[in-house]
Amino acid sequence: MKDRITHVFFDLDRTLWDFEKSALQAFEKIYDKFNLKKLGVTDVEAFHEAYTVHNDRLWDKYRKGQITKDVLRGKRFALTLKDFGIIDIKLGELIGDEYVRISPLIVNLFPNSEEVIEYLAPKYNLHIITNGFSEVQFIKLKSAGLDKYFDKVITSEEAGAKKPDPIIFDYALEKAGAEAKNSVMIGDDYEVDIMGARDVGIDQIFFDPEDNHQENGKCTYHINDLKEIIGIL
Repeated sequence: MKDRITHVFFDLDRTLWDFEKSALQAFEKIYDKFNLKKLGVTDVEAFHEAYTVHNDRLWDKYRKGQITKDVLRGKRFALTLKDFGIIDIKLGELIGDEYVRISPLIVNLFPNSEEVIEYLAPKYNLHIITNGFSEVQFIKLKSAGLDKYFDKVITSEEAGAKKPDPIIFDYALEKAGAEAKNSVMIGDDYEVDIMGARDVGIDQIFFDPEDNHQENGKCTYHINDLKEIIGIL
C-alpha cells in the first residue's frame, strides 16, 4: 500500500485529539465557574457522565440530520442540568457557549500523535475529515500546533454531509485533488470513519487504542498505537 498512497486523511477527535481527556478538564473549569456544586451537581465526574449520555444521543441524531447544530449545542447541557434537578435552559446555553469556547484550547493529544504527523508530513499530503463543528476544529488544530501539517481540513458543515455518508468522502477527495485508490483514512470510529471510507474505495487504518473492537478483518489495518502507522506508511 505504501507505494501507491499519496494522500492521508485523518479524523481528529479521538484519533489525534484526546477528546475525553480535554473534555473532562473543560468540565472541571465549568463546574467551578458556574458554581455547580452549590446548585446541586454532586461532582465533576457525575456531571460529565450525565452529559456524555445526552451528548452521544444528540450527536447520533445530528449525524443523521434529525436535529440542527444549534439544537445539539443548546440542548445537551440543559438536559444534563435537568438530571440534577436544575431546570434552567438559559444556564444550559451559557455553559454550552463556555464549553465550546474553552474546550478547543485545552490540548491533549494521543501518544505519538506529533511524532507520526512529523514522520508523514514530508512524504504525503495530509488532510482532516471531521464531523466536528468547523469553528472548534480549526482552533483545536491551531492550539495543538498541528495546523501547519494539514493541507485541507474538510468539515461536515462545509461538505453538507456527515461521515459515514459517501458525499463527504467524495467531497474530500475532490477538494484534496486525490483519488480513492491513492488515499488512506485513519480514524477511531469503525462505522463512521472506517466503513465510510471503505464504501468509497479508500483504504483504512482503524485506530482502536483500547483494543475493544472486533472488526473481523474488514478494514485494511487495525492498530492500537498511532506509532504503528510508521510501519504501514
